[in-house]
Formats: sequence, structure tokens, C-alpha cells
Amino acid sequence: MNITISNLYDRDYQLWLENTINQLRRGDFQSVDWQNLLEELADFGKSEQRALESLLTRLLEHLLKLTYWQSQRDYNQAGWKKEIRNFRIQIKKILKDSPSLKLYLREILQECYLDARNLLIDETELDANIFPLEVLASLEEILDQNWLPDWKE
Repeated sequence: MNITISNLYDRDYQLWLENTINQLRRGDFQSVDWQNLLEELADFGKSEQRALESLLTRLLEHLLKLTYWQSQRDYNQAGWKKEIRNFRIQIKKILKDSPSLKLYLREILQECYLDARNLLIDETELDANIFPLEVLASLEEILDQNWLPDWKE
């Protein structure tokens, strides 16, 4: 590996990226900083997963708010519904670019639900027992723009 190229990665990421792209386009594979390139590619995949995890957790949190936070529902439901729609749109866009990540969503659904549940318990100070331990719907329903959970009165 060329030390100058590796140093460029640490000094000026954007310039390193442009050089790497140009080297690959030219077929100059000997000059490519493979170690940092592979690390960047792996990190890119992880960042997509982290984004999905965050969006799904926030989506579930807002669905739970709509379902269980009775004292705030009348005042906040329009904003919560807007956020629900926004999170669904963002998830849909990521899945459009990377459909295979839907399997990842299935794998993390229960964990994200429990995270959302705990965040909501902390925020609302409602009794934890009113929130089920299992996800309130299937992944398909959760992602469906037309689906909302039944409200608990």
C-alpha cells in the first residue's frame, strides 16, 4: 500500500475519495488504498443499518404514543401522525435502494420495539405494564402508510 495515499485518507478524506474513484475508473488497481476503501465500504453498510434501526425505533415510539398516551393524544396526535408518515417514507426510501435490508428490519423489530417502549416509559412516566412486551403489529402493518393501531381509551 502506498503510504502517501494512506496519509491522504487521514489528512483529506474528500480528496482521498476522489483519487480512489479515479484510480478505480482508470483501472489503476495497484494504487488503490484497499485497506481504507474496504473499511469505508463496510462502514457504509453499517450506517444504513444504523439509520434503519433509528428510524424504526422512532416509528414504533410514535405508534406507541398514539396508542397509549391518552392524556396527550388530542393535543399531539396530528404531529405524531406526521412523524409516523415521515419515518415510514424514510424507511421506504432506504428499502427502495437496498431491498435486502428488509430482512434486517425483521431481525431487529423486537429489539427496536423494546427500545421504543422503554423510551416512551421514560418520557411519559406511564405504568410500564400498560405497554405490551411484544410488538404491536407485523412489520408490514408498521410500514404501511395507511395503517394505524387501535387507540386504547
